[in-house]
Amino acid sequence: MDTSNPDFRTGFIAIIGRPNVGKSTLTNHIVGAKVSITSRKAQTTRHRIHGIYTSEDAQFIFVDTPGFQTQYNNALNRGMNKTVMDALHSTDVVLFVIEGTRFDERDQRVLELLPSDLPVILVLNKLDLVKDKDQLLPFISSMNELFKFAAIVPISARNGEHVPQLLAEIRNYLPIAAPMFDEDDITDKSERFLAAEIVREKVFRLSGEEVPYSASVMIEKFEQEGELRRIFASILVDRDNQKAILIGHEGSKLKEIGTSARLDMERLFGGKVYLELWVKVKGGWADSERILKQLGYD
Repeated sequence: MDTSNPDFRTGFIAIIGRPNVGKSTLTNHIVGAKVSITSRKAQTTRHRIHGIYTSEDAQFIFVDTPGFQTQYNNALNRGMNKTVMDALHSTDVVLFVIEGTRFDERDQRVLELLPSDLPVILVLNKLDLVKDKDQLLPFISSMNELFKFAAIVPISARNGEHVPQLLAEIRNYLPIAAPMFDEDDITDKSERFLAAEIVREKVFRLSGEEVPYSASVMIEKFEQEGELRRIFASILVDRDNQKAILIGHEGSKLKEIGTSARLDMERLFGGKVYLELWVKVKGGWADSERILKQLGYD
């Protein structure tokens, strides 16, 4: 990082789009670590997460927002949508991510939120899944008729294809400014927060279709002794049958969730982790302002 460069740029980039288009995968690929959880299930991201990437001539501060929610109307989802709207009005550049050459009514609803006073870059993610690349140019042309995008960049967040070109486009619109974070920083979130998110990701990945949307994770205790971290966490669910599903036969499912989460934490934190998990029933937690505040939702 050359901070003496008079053209060094630093700025905030909001990543928005409907659920499950690869926003978190893009953030993690650029940052080079899992700072935002991913899953094939929609609604994985619930918090606004800052992922930080610093190059020789710029510092990119990514705001990985939740997917804009249209299906559910509880306090959690209203808060998630507020997070999206706040991000749109507190950044320098907006990335509007859609899936390949698909654009449907869910994307249209997000498009209608895009600010007219900020540069918006359209990101066509999952390029690796587009079988007929001849569709790209006509699709790009049709998207240009819907909105005045600053640029349109096809990428694959999963394998990194064209991500350097996307970063170059973003840099064009960042203000000239000194870096806000140290060169080695990759997120502004605490290890405690990241630990909870990693456990929640494993709930999404390893449980059935219904349970993840009724579950959240609360860190009860986080202690560090040298390189060892001792983490005690509760998974909150709405109903007793969901608790039974997460625990599994003789505790097998909870053990699987815990083992997978612990390994990810050790990779991210660079040290050994002792992880203990419980499952607690707290009916209606997603509509409880008090519990949501305890869980760290704005």
